[in-house]
Amino acid sequence: MLHRRRFLRTTGSGLALGSAALLLAGRAAWAQPSYTVPLAQLQEMVATKFPRSVPVQGLFDLTLQPPRLRLLPEVNRLGAVMAVDAAGAALRRSHAGTFDVEFALRYEASDRTLRAHQIRLGRLDFPTLKPAVTELINAYAPVLAEQSLREVTLHQLRPQDTAMFDGLGLQPGPITVTAKGLTVAFVGKQP
Repeated sequence: MLHRRRFLRTTGSGLALGSAALLLAGRAAWAQPSYTVPLAQLQEMVATKFPRSVPVQGLFDLTLQPPRLRLLPEVNRLGAVMAVDAAGAALRRSHAGTFDVEFALRYEASDRTLRAHQIRLGRLDFPTLKPAVTELINAYAPVLAEQSLREVTLHQLRPQDTAMFDGLGLQPGPITVTAKGLTVAFVGKQP
């Protein structure tokens, strides 16, 4: 009799654990499907888009080098720091500096890309330039950031990356910045 009670208690616990496991598995099955892009892959893709040259009102050119990306999950954005060279007749020689920005991401369905948008400029900093010239450059900085980074492609989904989701009637939806990279959630296709 004692063995039977112990067996029932053990079996009852096992059933409870088994039920909990099935419940968790059921929740996982209903979890929103997603696709993850690691930071290293983003860094590799964006590096192919640079260097970029941006003319400033015929006075000088800024040449932006490939950015060093950083994940900002607390604000669901990416940050980028770029080395930048300013050169032209108005400056007499080349000046090295840095360019700091933050941006959100959006999905472009026409070519299955993740692109930078909603760009916020931190500051352009040139230690060897006179403060007045740096201020002039920073006055143009928001336009420069928009010209140089608007719609920069950070990743392109391949058809095989989304084939299973397409078959389920899903399409890329919200993009979330995490500590490891980007997670693209898949949602029902809009009619």
